[in-house]
Amino acid sequence: MTPQLLVRGKVLVALGANCPGPWGTPAQTIAHALGKIERANVAVRAVSPLYETRAVGNARQPVYVNAVALLDTTLSPETLLRVLKQIERDAGRRGGRPWGPRTLDIDVVDYKGLVRHWRDGRGDFARAGTRPLVLPHPLAHERPFVLRPLKDIAPGWRHPVLRRSARELWSLVARKPEGRVLKRRDGGANPETAGETPP
Repeated sequence: MTPQLLVRGKVLVALGANCPGPWGTPAQTIAHALGKIERANVAVRAVSPLYETRAVGNARQPVYVNAVALLDTTLSPETLLRVLKQIERDAGRRGGRPWGPRTLDIDVVDYKGLVRHWRDGRGDFARAGTRPLVLPHPLAHERPFVLRPLKDIAPGWRHPVLRRSARELWSLVARKPEGRVLKRRDGGANPETAGETPP
């Protein structure tokens, strides 16, 4: 089966980095993070090519390297999120301003089609204090750097709330300046080549 036929019952996560960290370059960090995900008993079923993209918000920062991965897990959404956030911390991520430079950022785009904390077609996350896990991700459908790699591994995926496919959503944001895809990189982020020892 092709990856897009296997999306049902699976999890899509977006990975991005634009600063070197303890695991090396942004591309090396993403590959190493995928290896860490697999060692957390989460199966990585497919990984998109890597893309260089413009940053969102403050443009005076390095370009990002982004990818999307298709995961298979029995972990609950909250447990998976805790695993991913620990991997971010292991990669050197610390608190910072929104949309600032990152050694690693991992977001849950879609968890098995589950819908949580959406109201009137919008993700309900504009609140102070601890934010709930919004599913699907409240901004993924607006982000070129998520939709382009997502389209590679799951072109037939449909947004659980908006009911539009990855292809349709990509066509709406492809020319958007913030988060714009600059180029596809040769090679990819293969978790099998990411050993326990950082590069």
